[in-house]
Amino acid sequence: MFLKGWGVSSSAYQIEGGWNADGKGPSFWDTFTQKHGSIPANANGDVACDSYHRLDEDFYMLRALRVKSYRFSLSWSRIFPDGRRTSLNQKGVDYYNRLIDGLLVYNITPMVTLYHWDLPQALQDLGGWDNVEMINIFNDFCDFCFAIFGNRVKFWMTFNQPHTIAWSGYGLGQIPPNVKNPGIAPYRVAHNLIKAHAKAYHTYNDKYRKSQGGLVSIALNADWIEPKDVHVPREVVAADRALQFQLGWFAHPIFKNGDYPDAMKWQVGNKSELQGLTETRLPSFTEEEKSFIKGTADVFCVNHYTTKIVSHATLRLAPQSYEYDWDLSEAEEGESPTTAISKQRAVAWGLRRLLNWIKEEYGDPEIYITENGVATDSKTTWDDSARVFYYKTYVDEALKAYDLDGVKLKGYIATSLMDSFEWLNGYKVGFGLHHVDFTNPNRPRTPKYSAHFYYQVIKDNAHQ
Repeated sequence: MFLKGWGVSSSAYQIEGGWNADGKGPSFWDTFTQKHGSIPANANGDVACDSYHRLDEDFYMLRALRVKSYRFSLSWSRIFPDGRRTSLNQKGVDYYNRLIDGLLVYNITPMVTLYHWDLPQALQDLGGWDNVEMINIFNDFCDFCFAIFGNRVKFWMTFNQPHTIAWSGYGLGQIPPNVKNPGIAPYRVAHNLIKAHAKAYHTYNDKYRKSQGGLVSIALNADWIEPKDVHVPREVVAADRALQFQLGWFAHPIFKNGDYPDAMKWQVGNKSELQGLTETRLPSFTEEEKSFIKGTADVFCVNHYTTKIVSHATLRLAPQSYEYDWDLSEAEEGESPTTAISKQRAVAWGLRRLLNWIKEEYGDPEIYITENGVATDSKTTWDDSARVFYYKTYVDEALKAYDLDGVKLKGYIATSLMDSFEWLNGYKVGFGLHHVDFTNPNRPRTPKYSAHFYYQVIKDNAHQ
């Protein structure tokens, strides 16, 4: 199968700890989680897996798994404590140099995410991603990282799940910066994120690609969306519309024509008119911006966890909401196993269908599955047979897409290397192939059944 493509993932805020160590500045996740009551059991990432102080233990796990790649993210506020180059923290740079160099010693490819949700608090104080100035500020951070790490890092992702940043952060208000403006802010923020991604891509292209020869992409998230009744045309149209609103929101501009999907433009425009607005709530790109955005990814990176069933529904006009703009109702795939996260059932067959949809929709790109995994209760220590079943079935569907359907699948990244801080779930659930004892100050790591299973998958290249 993928030969060099098997890996595992993590992200800075979820595992590093050392939240204020050696000159690191606060991110808005530090600010949010340190407020009493934000997260179950008042959990936070102050220490987490303590990977900032335990790199050798992480290397040991990665070597034992025999992974070919390791996806991790850079903490912006560890490198630039106030988000700007003028605040450079050399000890933060040193940490990532040790991490990157250590991976290369063991022939593990670093796959680096430049932004995995942990914005420096100082930049949120300026308005965060709702401020167009962030496009240039982010580009300067990326430029620095390309210059310092790019001689060794050959696989970059600008953003992890921009959909989550825009919708959960600025629509639902569940994650920092906790803005609840569901009808307008998510569209405005997504617009800035797309332009920020494109600018960083062009910076790499213009300044570094010739000498460094790496890849640049963006990690998008997508459920598979299955119509409730495949024989009813408007249900099929509703399912496609849902995919366009979730995945196409970012993929259509980047991989197709530099602009939003027609389904989005029509839906939001029509709803806006019915709401009595003089213009659509969906921002528009200029022709120059469309040309600048189109084609700004070298490979297609997708995070996938579950499948939803949808049917057409005419939703209300008030309040204004990205969610209501879809005009559909959503349900779980009721016959599939539940997981420790509600509405995230294990529906393996959806992965193959999603990969084929991406192949057809976006011109048969090379695809990396950059996150795939399942949450179990944190009480699960080593016996995680449910996770083994999940990986067995999902990897099998990925193989079918590759072997039978001709999908250009280049890599599969299991989520995650070890149990870690799981955002709004705190430490109640874990995605890890390794258990971490968060009650022990040494944070000992123990392989679960799934670690042994995944080792065998890699060893056999999935063809058991």
